[in-house]
Amino acid sequence: MADRPKPPPTAVALRRDGSETPRVVASGRGAVAEEILAIAFEHGVRVREDADLVQLLATLELDSPIPAEAFAALAEILTYLQRAQASWPEAHPSGMMPASESPAGAASK
Repeated sequence: MADRPKPPPTAVALRRDGSETPRVVASGRGAVAEEILAIAFEHGVRVREDADLVQLLATLELDSPIPAEAFAALAEILTYLQRAQASWPEAHPSGMMPASESPAGAASK
């Protein structure tokens, strides 16, 4: 049996201003996803892989608030990221948070 080709990466960028509900500010597949990730890494934004959550978020229009069904996973991620910000090594080899070190995630590659 032949291996199926790997699907192109998908990425979703979220923005949270103060106490507002996080909103989708960028989303894309393939080269666009790679550019979103490159910009995130350039600016020190923590990236977390979570294929299920990114597929849900990728269906949203830009500037859309996060739907209620994604709140639990997103709240867990945001809490973890805030705590990890000070302790996560700046030069992590992949620039991505391994699934073993964080809860269900926000965006995926």
